[in-house]
Amino acid sequence: MRKIALSLAAAAVAGLGSIPALAQDWPSRPVTMLIAFAPGGPLDTLGRNLQPYLSEALGQNVIIENQPGGGGTVGSLRVSNAAADSHMFTLGSIGTHAIGQSMHKTPPYNAVTDFSPVMLVADAPQVLLARKDLPAENLKEFAAYAKANQDKMQHGSGGAGTSSHIGCVLMNQVLGVKITHIPYRGGGPAMQDLLAGRIDFICNYISTALSSHRAKTAKVLATLNAKRVPTLPDVPTAQEQGFKNLEISAWNAIFMPKSATPQQVAKLNSALNKALDNPALQKRLEDIGLEVPVPARRTPEYLREFVAAEIKRWREPVLASGVQHN
Repeated sequence: MRKIALSLAAAAVAGLGSIPALAQDWPSRPVTMLIAFAPGGPLDTLGRNLQPYLSEALGQNVIIENQPGGGGTVGSLRVSNAAADSHMFTLGSIGTHAIGQSMHKTPPYNAVTDFSPVMLVADAPQVLLARKDLPAENLKEFAAYAKANQDKMQHGSGGAGTSSHIGCVLMNQVLGVKITHIPYRGGGPAMQDLLAGRIDFICNYISTALSSHRAKTAKVLATLNAKRVPTLPDVPTAQEQGFKNLEISAWNAIFMPKSATPQQVAKLNSALNKALDNPALQKRLEDIGLEVPVPARRTPEYLREFVAAEIKRWREPVLASGVQHN
């Protein structure tokens, strides 16, 4: 019995000693980047551009898994609760990790404490994108048309509580109109209905608007951030068009499960930094209207503080909009 007890004790000690070894060996197999929205939307576009560069930097394949639902909360919650050895992380957004916290009276997770923040990967200016045959060529004409036709207009989004939803809610408040909201399971399906003329407009990332704007299958009427973007140099901002209080921009970041070890977070952060420092990826992201954060904004510590500040910044506009639900 004494020999058995000693053997069990030795095994237990060996098991404890293997925990840091497992963390040090991470990733030991392909990793999953969970995107909590349908394929074809802005997060999916960013993830698929990042995927090959991150795979190379990690030395393991990065597999993208789309899990839409609940405005991004379903997939995000899954990652939050994953085990430390799950080899899973999520590409989150201002919607999943800031705006959504005020959308629910009882949020399904705490975006600050229920995740291990890894890195801010992109700033994402938003635009007002309208169906191609909507009779307006700029924001002033759009505002006049919306005031006259608001009872029959519809705007789409990637889901309730996403940046594309709240962005349009805030824009509608500034314009003084009330437009019916149609939530989708991601920006991709919303774009499909916009191109088909089934909805009138969306407020979304430039990356989802560029190709349709250039092909004239839809039209960008204004950029909603404070300055013009290089990919749409001829499109004036909302502020340039006389709407001084209209400024909306979004962001994307990587989060690991709350169970992740500091070593795992550090390894993924290092690989992400290496990927974002690649000129080819920087050029690709710039081409689709995304801005790569400067190195000082790419630390886990920065992201934790940034998320807390963003939750606070968006709480009042969300509550004022009246879109909060249980």
